[in-house]
Parts: sequence; structure tokens; C-alpha cells
Amino acid sequence: MNLPTRTRRASLRKTWLAIHLYLGLTLGLLFALTGLTGSALVFYLEIDEWLNPELSARDSSGARKSYQEIFQAITRAEPQRASSWRLEIPENPQAVLTARYYKPAESVGKGFAPLLVAVDPYTADVVSARLWGSFAMTWIYDLHYTLLFDHAGKITLAIAGAFLTLALLSGMVLWWPQPGKLKSALNLKRKAGKERLNYDLHKLNGVYGLPVLLLLALTGIGLELPEYVTPLLHVTPTMTANIQSQRPAGATPNRISLDRAVAIARQRFPDASLRWLETPDGENGAFRINFYQRGEPSLRFPKTNVWVDQYSGAVLHVHDARDEPLNEAIIHWLHPLHSGEAFGPSGRLLVFCAGLACPVLFSTGVIRRRQKQRAKGARNVAAAHGTEK
Repeated sequence: MNLPTRTRRASLRKTWLAIHLYLGLTLGLLFALTGLTGSALVFYLEIDEWLNPELSARDSSGARKSYQEIFQAITRAEPQRASSWRLEIPENPQAVLTARYYKPAESVGKGFAPLLVAVDPYTADVVSARLWGSFAMTWIYDLHYTLLFDHAGKITLAIAGAFLTLALLSGMVLWWPQPGKLKSALNLKRKAGKERLNYDLHKLNGVYGLPVLLLLALTGIGLELPEYVTPLLHVTPTMTANIQSQRPAGATPNRISLDRAVAIARQRFPDASLRWLETPDGENGAFRINFYQRGEPSLRFPKTNVWVDQYSGAVLHVHDARDEPLNEAIIHWLHPLHSGEAFGPSGRLLVFCAGLACPVLFSTGVIRRRQKQRAKGARNVAAAHGTEK
């Protein structure tokens, strides 16, 4: 290698090192916070149930109550809530059923703060009513998603996601080994000194975590800024406001039961799993029945839906997630990819570990910086003493 080429490469490496260093020092703490909160949210429901024992059904050996009975218990407990409710069917048979009310008066002015009512599905007893953000796991969710600053926090985190991508790529450029040294570059030198051990921990967490961390950064940007990503992919949102029940003329009409609405919707997807059902919002609203079909990326938030007229039981609209175009599918894959759910328990565990890698990268990077500063200070002292002699 000639001298000009070597000089150019050294100069380029110095530039990448400066980018990596300053991104880590200025935004590393934010990356670490986002990673830690993201790891906790991978097991959001499980941790919430562990922290709140009342969220487990008292006796799951009997038959479950009908959805209509459960809904009636909710309306008796919360009679002032006249808008739509979403009843979420728990995956765990021993867990309570959660009903979300999206427009509570207590949350006016907040970006997202529904009321969450927990109901024992075997007794129809309401066991808790909590506002989003008032308990640990939803507070952590808001911290991870908005930094507790609503839209301004989303913008900040989207920008941070772009800088995290640059920090990861610059780290990969700096790590890239010379020919024949790949094996040693991928190993941890256990018998080395503390400085080398810290360097290897920083390097290997970045190298092995790179694919998942890049995926989390990019999907995170998409989730923070859907108003920009959706038009970019030319996705036209379903105009659900136009899906309305036809109220019969004359006397006050009777609404069909939730169980009847589910039965009607299930005829369209007999092999699918029921995930949630939304009650009509007002006299012209419709039931929205949500199913999971095999092959969808998210079991918790699937995209197969059937809208049912609240009076006649007629099917008003059907959305089959398996038939949606590629651009819509990309949008719907963002959240399950970000949470790891798209790849089952293994995917969730990978995302959990990747989140923990963020504070490790930050702490080892800070330690590495201090080690270099001490070494430079020692060289300056030695040089000064040599000059004096």
C-alpha cells in the first residue's frame, strides 16, 4: 500500500472515529434509556401481571361468561362511558380480560391515555380500572415511545433512531477486520487485561447486536412517524368512519349481542382466533371484530377485521390481512418486528437482549474513552519529564 493511500485511509478512519465517538457521548445515554425500556416492554403484559396479582383470574376451571355478560358488567361499573369499548381477549387463559375505553374525560388533552378496565372472564367481576400512564408499565411505554413529551418526544426519538443507525454503521466500519483476522475479531479474549476486556465487550456487543439493533432503529423510526411513512409507501388508510350501521326507522331499535356479532363475523374466518371486539360508537357505529389468522406477524395486534351492523347483523366490511398489498403489509409488520413478536418467543428474546446491549455499549464506550484519556495524559507527563531531563 503506497503512502498516499495509507494516509487517506487513516484520515477516513479518523473521521469515522470522531462520528462514532461524538454520537456515543452525546446520545449514548438516550440510546441506553431507550434500550432498557424497550427490553422491559418485550414482556410488558407478563411484568404487569406479576406486579398486579389481581390481573389473574381467581378460578379458571369453570366456563367463561359470555361477552355480552362481561360487557354489561363493564357498563354497570362505568355507566358514564357512552362511547365505544374494545374488549381484548387474553392469550393466557388465567389472565383477566382487558377492556379499553379510548375517550375518558380524565384524559382530555393527552395524546394517548385510555381507561383500562380488567374483568375476570369467569365471574364477570371488574377487578381494576386504571388510566394509561398511571401505572408502571404504561409509564415505561410512554417513556420509550414519546419520552413523556407526546409528539415532540416522537420526533426526538425518530431523529435519535437515525443517529443510532449512523453510530452502529460507523462502529462496524471501525471494527471491520483485516483479511485473515475475522476469527480473532469475533472472539472475546478472556485472559486479557481489563482494558482489553472492556474493548472486546464494546466491540462484540456492537457486532453481534448489529442486525437486531439496526432493525429496531429503522422500525422505530417508522413507528414514531407513521404520518410520513404511510404516504411514502402510498398506503391509503381504511375509512372506518364511513362504515356505519343502518338505524331502522321508528321505535328505538334493539342492538344485537356481542356474542351474536362475533358469531356472524366468525363465519367469514372460521379458522381464525378471536383477538378483540369493539362495541359500536353511537347509534350509527358498528361492531368491529378482530381475528388472528395463521401467517400474520402479530398475534396481539392482528389486522383481520369484520365490521357488523349493530342492528341487522349484516356484514358491512371485511379486511383480510392475508390479501393486503405489499405496501400495507410493510406498515403492519413494523410493530411485530420492533417487539420481536413476528418471530415468536425467540424473536422476543433477541429484542430483549438487543435492548440490554444499548446500556452495555454506552458504559463500555465511556470507559474506553476514559482509558484513552488517562493513557494520553500519562504519555504527556512522560514526555514532559523527558523534556526536563
